[in-house]
Amino acid sequence: MTYNPRDRYFRKAKEEGFAARSVFKLEEIDKKYKIFRPHQTVLDLGASPGSWSQYASKMVGPGGRVLGVDLSPVTVKLDNAVFIQADLRDLNLEDIFKEHGFQPPFDLVMSDMAPKTTGIRMTDQARSMELCELALDVARRFLKKDGHFVCKLFHSDDFGKLRDEIKKSFAKCEAVKPDSTRKISKEIFLVGISKK
Repeated sequence: MTYNPRDRYFRKAKEEGFAARSVFKLEEIDKKYKIFRPHQTVLDLGASPGSWSQYASKMVGPGGRVLGVDLSPVTVKLDNAVFIQADLRDLNLEDIFKEHGFQPPFDLVMSDMAPKTTGIRMTDQARSMELCELALDVARRFLKKDGHFVCKLFHSDDFGKLRDEIKKSFAKCEAVKPDSTRKISKEIFLVGISKK
């Protein structure tokens, strides 16, 4: 099957008012592992263009809150979400939380961060791994006990290493390739269930 950027998930996202088709990956993960509940606080790393935050916003409801961070701007407007345009590596997260009225720990840390791809597979995989390690470090610091963690990885030989790292901090770690992931994509999602 040929690559079609405007596939049925793209059209479905547009119809349902989501910023990107990637929302369906998160929805599938949630349906499988029940990671969202009303009133949660969620940290969304790599939030742009905003579809994961849109889904999180809907699932946590008016009593919950979402904080999104990305290098690129997020233009969606959500009553219960705040977006910061910055490089996660340059931020003092404690200051950001205070400034925007968030009190960690969070119920869920999720990362759809991806490197700007170079087309050089090894380089892209290594950079993707670095971003996952960064997200996991944030989750270890700011996620509450029994909280959940989701991150996207470009599948590589480092997969086992990352899964083992997640298992150190969570009751279990699941690997998922959602149906809405394009067949040609090397993306895989790792889900840390119930932080120890």
